[in-house]
Parts: sequence; structure tokens; C-alpha cells
Amino acid sequence: MRTDSSPGTLPAREHLPAAAAGTPVLDVVVPVYNEEKDLQPCVRRLHEHLARTFPYPFRITIADNASTDATPQVASLLEAEIPEVAHFRLEQKGRGRALRTVWSASDAPVLAYMDVDLSTDLNALLPLVAPLISGHSDLAIGSRLSRSSRVVRGAKREFISRSYNLILRGSLQARFSDAQCGFKAIRKDVAQVLLPLVEDTGWFFDTEMLVLAERAGLRIHEVPVDWVDDPDSTVHIVRTATDDLKGVWRIGKALATGSLPLDRLARPFGDDPRDREIKDVPTGLARQLVGFCVVGALSTLFYLLLYSLFRSFAGPQTANAFALLVSAVANTAANRRLTFGVRGRGGAVRHQAQGLVVFGIGLALTSGSLAALDAATADPAHSTELAVLVAANLAATVLRFLLFRAWVFPERREDGDRRHPAPGPRPTVVAQHPYGTPYGSSYGTPPSSSAPHDPAWRDSTLHLQPVRPYDTDPRETR
Repeated sequence: MRTDSSPGTLPAREHLPAAAAGTPVLDVVVPVYNEEKDLQPCVRRLHEHLARTFPYPFRITIADNASTDATPQVASLLEAEIPEVAHFRLEQKGRGRALRTVWSASDAPVLAYMDVDLSTDLNALLPLVAPLISGHSDLAIGSRLSRSSRVVRGAKREFISRSYNLILRGSLQARFSDAQCGFKAIRKDVAQVLLPLVEDTGWFFDTEMLVLAERAGLRIHEVPVDWVDDPDSTVHIVRTATDDLKGVWRIGKALATGSLPLDRLARPFGDDPRDREIKDVPTGLARQLVGFCVVGALSTLFYLLLYSLFRSFAGPQTANAFALLVSAVANTAANRRLTFGVRGRGGAVRHQAQGLVVFGIGLALTSGSLAALDAATADPAHSTELAVLVAANLAATVLRFLLFRAWVFPERREDGDRRHPAPGPRPTVVAQHPYGTPYGSSYGTPPSSSAPHDPAWRDSTLHLQPVRPYDTDPRETR
């Protein structure tokens, strides 16, 4: 899993200002592999549609990832004939690798891609990118599973697609409806921060990007599409499904262990109304209360099970202490991640130490309740002990939430583990070419200038490691 770090956060979403003359607002990437037959009609049809309907400057980039037929020659002819067409060649296969390379180097503020078969109706292209241009959303995807979508495809592909999305919902809690539709767009400033976290270079690239974006709280816009299956598709369904399941396992493991620094994708104060500080209105209180109650209910059940287990071979005080200690560690970890949104391992030991202090308070309340019960009754029933402990835990829970919110996980802290960074100077934009310099008007050859490209539309971004177009992934088989 990619865990390389970058300073700063994403800028607040804003409507993209007018770009300089000749600078494309939209860069549509068409990844291809051995598509000499379909490439020319696809590009000509796409160019005609954009020239006729799209109100902004655009570019169409053919991303040829290691074709062995005449695809490079066809792409070069199209680039020479049509000014808005560019061609880039990679020597390794992988749709994800091609998209990450070209998107990372493009100077357009909105980046999109579509499959060469143009299965998706092009009338959905403007609705796809409009929310990104307006500043409403961070990413946009076409959905074949929306109720208003019109889809023509075989029962086998329909079953596989719906099953895959059910797996994503069940295992990764994904809320987007269609991960694998070859019709997506992303803002350039988001791509610069998100792409270095995406590890896959093949067909799982889309899913990984969407899951990470959603977990980071970015806004994903969905567009119902009209879609017709391509019966001549070269996608190897079984191999792709196997690799996708491996990717789901890898992402699920990374999210469970907190190894992904998703907090870097948080937007600054002023972009999300839930992050605004309003006098006498605690930030995010309702959401945190819901999360805390869910975690608390599960922790209480876990505690009672542990207490019953320990009580079978120990006294009530000893059983209570051990059960409360184990459940307190689990409760602090769960609240840290789920309720207060603190990710990564930074500060985890300190948080657990502070959680143990809160545990001590809870222990004093529950132990005191048991002591009072023993003083009142010589041999209390087990059910009575449990009832007293539940009441004491409810009181301890209220106090625990207040301490967690005000002391253990405060809204802003001076260390590097804050969840909502205070407003301040934003970093300078540097968009790096894979060879070390920004792309110019053509993707075919590296430009000679080494000065960083700094478009006027972009108000901040991060300094990222350059993406190498010729990196080798031993797992890549397509």
C-alpha cells in the first residue's frame, strides 16, 4: 500500500476560473491496448461531439500502454491531423498505469477517461464534468446501475457487475453504485493528492481510487448513463475478477490497520459546513454522538461477555477490572478511528494512555457500584450485579464521551495529528512531468524546459513524487 506522505491539504472547492487561451479545461484520456481497428472512429466521434457540444477548450489524449499492433501509428496520425489530440506511449501494460501517468502530467484542471469502445453515450460527458468545473464535487462517475440508467448487456456481465458492487458494499462499505464503468472524471488538484495513494496499475485502479476518495470524505458525483455492451471486448473477465478480489482484500486490510494517511485529503475550514466553527454550536457533535453510541453499545456487550467469562473463575472485582481494561483498549481504538476520525498510527500510544486514564475513572465508578452492592446485600444475584454494572457504565459512558471530545481527541491540537487543520498559508502548486518537467501541448516528446508548470486556475496543491511511466509491476499480467 502506498503510504508516502505529503504536507498540506486539498484547497477548498471553487468554480474553476477562466483559463488562459489555449489551455484545455478538460483532458479526456482514452487508454488503449491493441485497438488499431476501433481507435480512429472512437477519437473522431469523440472529437466531433466535444467540438459541437463542449463549451470549454479540451484535449483528447490517447494513452497507448504497450500496444503491439498498429495502434501507435494510428494514434500518431490522429495527433498530426487533429490539433486537440495528443498521443502518449507507455512500454508497460495496465490501464491504471496509463491513467495515473497521463493524469499526473496533464495541465488541464479537469481530467476524465473513457473506454475506446464508447459503450457509454457521449451525451453524459458534460453532466459528468460540470460538477467538477463548478466546484460542487471532487470526482464524478458514470453509473450503469442507477434506476434511470438504460443498459443493454448480457446476463453474465450484468450478474458479475452487480455481484462485484455488492462485494464492495459488504466488505468496504462503499456507497457509490458502479465502480467499473469506464467513464469517470476527477479534478486535477484532487488527482495530485489521491493518485500517489493508489497502488493498483490495472483494472482495479478505478475501485481503489473511489474507495480511498470516499473514505477521505471527498464528494463523488454519479451520473446515470446509457450504456451498450461491446461484444468484442478484450477484457479477461475471470482474471480481472480475481485481481479485483485481491485488491479488495488489500484495501480492506490497509483501511483496517490505518496504514493509509487519508487525513491529508481533508479539505480546509470553509469548504465543508460541518467543519465551520459557529459560536455555541460544537463542531460535528451529532455525528460524533451517533458514532460514540454505536461504539459504546458494542463495547458494553463486549464488556459484559468478558465479565461473564472472567466471573466463572474470579471474583467480581477482578473480573470487572480485567473485562473493563480489555474493552477500554478496544473502545479507545474504535472511537479514535470511527467517532473522531483520527487515522494513522501517529499519537496512538498517547491516545491509549489517555484512554486508560478515562478507564480508571470508569473503573472507579463500576467498582464503587459493586462495593456498594456488596455492602447492601451479602450474596447478590448475578443478574443484579449485571444491572448495577450497566447503570454504572451508562454514567461512565457520558463522562467518557466528554473527556474523549475535550481531552483525548480535541477538535484541534498543536501536534501533527489534528483532524481539521487551522486555516493558513497554502502550499505552492508544482505539477511534475514523469520525466521531471511539465508536459507541454504534446505528450509525444518530453519538453526541454525544466521550469515547473503553475496554471493560474489552481490555488494550492502538494509536492508529490513524480510518477514513472516505465515502472514495472510484477503482478501486472494484462
